[in-house]
Amino acid sequence: MNTDNSRKIYEKAKKSIPGGVNSPVRAFQSVDKEYPIFIQSGNGSKLYDEDGNEYVDMIGSWGPMILGHNYPKVMEVVRRELENGTSFGLPTKKEVKLAELVKSCFPSIEKLRLTTSGTEAAMASVRVARAFTGKNKIIKFEGCYHGHSDSLLVKAGSGLLTFAHQDSNGITEGVVKDTITLPFGDFEKLKEILENDNDIACVIIEPIPANMGIIETEKEYLEKVREITKEKNVVLIFDEVISGFRVSLSGAQKVFGIIPDLTVLGKIIGGGYPVGGFGGKKEIMDLISPVGNVYHAGTLSGNPISVAAGIETISILKENPEIYENVNKKTENLVNKINELIKKYDVPASVNHFRSLFTIFFSKEKVKTLEDAMNTNDEFYSIYFDTMLENGMIVPPSKYEAHFISYVHNDEDVEKLLKGVEKTFQKIAEKLR
Repeated sequence: MNTDNSRKIYEKAKKSIPGGVNSPVRAFQSVDKEYPIFIQSGNGSKLYDEDGNEYVDMIGSWGPMILGHNYPKVMEVVRRELENGTSFGLPTKKEVKLAELVKSCFPSIEKLRLTTSGTEAAMASVRVARAFTGKNKIIKFEGCYHGHSDSLLVKAGSGLLTFAHQDSNGITEGVVKDTITLPFGDFEKLKEILENDNDIACVIIEPIPANMGIIETEKEYLEKVREITKEKNVVLIFDEVISGFRVSLSGAQKVFGIIPDLTVLGKIIGGGYPVGGFGGKKEIMDLISPVGNVYHAGTLSGNPISVAAGIETISILKENPEIYENVNKKTENLVNKINELIKKYDVPASVNHFRSLFTIFFSKEKVKTLEDAMNTNDEFYSIYFDTMLENGMIVPPSKYEAHFISYVHNDEDVEKLLKGVEKTFQKIAEKLR
């Protein structure tokens, strides 16, 4: 496969952009590639690079492309909206419509504030939780990623784990001191902290962790987290940037039957366009300016193009529940066939999955914790990534990310993926002989 144009663009990019990329995982360094693939366009389940190569896309912009790229009905709305203008810095009627639509899907959200990204939404949700409780500290969980704001980068997952460290330089000691990080799934440690520290403002959690690879969640654990946070007057924040509108129309909180105080949502509420949002109980959200004195602002918050795309995307999902049945069944069948190949070639691999998300871990044992994920085989994951790329598949360029199935992935795409997986396992089996 010829990727000379990507190589040339990368050499040029390094002179103007730190590391040649605008988000670290895009560098492909963790899968031992000299340069990343530069994408020119996307359509349906496919991506096309600057050399004209076609790839089946298993990343989906990290989740929001549940309808695939350039879904015709969404594109029609976006083209029409572009003619009205792209940024006003003033409110539009469509912002109200999107907020009402999100509220109708998430019973826990009584009021919603739109942002420009999931990172911003998570940061603002923590700020308003501190204001609501009058407390300072937050609790998060190792390997859970909530964007790149200072307090939420402490022992975060995803991109940081990809580069073999859990914290970013540039975070002050005071921020670290006010951020308590606990192992995901260990309720006793959470209980111990909450019973001995009265200065905890909030607990923020990915109900379905997807930034240390997919870690399967036990409902009982989340129920206990909800119970103790309520008891201790601690705001419970569900970060559903990945799971919101992806695992169900009402996110993971519907699947598990748990109502958080605040919910963080990402670009899926804009059909993949730049937007985010956070919302929850009225008494918390009404602390935000201009009603209250918790400041949050953004010229591009509720950007009209993103909002229009979001209204159309969520409306399609709401009116066509069979979309969720389709992507969930497709993923389950795919995972079952991958597990059959694992047995056939006797390779040290396992698959974690939740509805339309899955992660292949190169480990014989089931991955249940961040430590388990970190101990999986890097070399084998690089072989997997290389093999898939050679066979026209884009899979996550990091072992700590999830694969995403979309509504428009077809039988041919799935067969192509399985052939790539089989070739990978053949190479690994040969290496183990």
